[in-house]
Amino acid sequence: MNLSVYFVTPDGAEDALVLAALRGGVGIVQLRDKNVSDAEMTAQALRLLPLCRAAGVPLVINDRLSVALASGADGLHMGQGDGDPEAVRAALGAGKILGLSIETEAQLAAIPPDCIDYIGAGPIRATATKPDAAAPFGFDGLARIAAQSPVPTVAIGGIGQGDVAALKAAGCAGLAIVSAISAAADPETATRALVTAWGQA
Repeated sequence: MNLSVYFVTPDGAEDALVLAALRGGVGIVQLRDKNVSDAEMTAQALRLLPLCRAAGVPLVINDRLSVALASGADGLHMGQGDGDPEAVRAALGAGKILGLSIETEAQLAAIPPDCIDYIGAGPIRATATKPDAAAPFGFDGLARIAAQSPVPTVAIGGIGQGDVAALKAAGCAGLAIVSAISAAADPETATRALVTAWGQA
């Protein structure tokens, strides 16, 4: 599982945006959309899965276990309020990817390492993509979390290409990106630049 450049789709993302990220070399894609029905999200996941598999890239679903199961996606990313991770793992199955969001250092103690594959730690900085997020904990807090986590840590929240070296130095396995890819004039080129920066850091 390559977590180095982890693309989280913005609400309303078109399939072409995901394809551009795949062409740019993204390592994993999370389908996230707070505004569509489960049926619409499942339909999009079913369209994206062949594209992701052709590129050798896992597709995980944000929050919605029913969509992950119905679409046959490669995994699920859950938040702190999305249920018990062990119960979700049991429903999802042993062969699937399961990620968990961490918003405070205290939440690390509750991670069941035998069922979570990675954590998404953030926000690193305040971000307009998720206005209801917890207070940012910055790079120092991120380094403490990465050092203590029993599973790989992916940083998220207000970060971009210029932060790659600092994130790698903090012990992260990768960075989760929304706007730095989705809002770029050329998402494929932006993704490729992130992948290159991570490799060189």
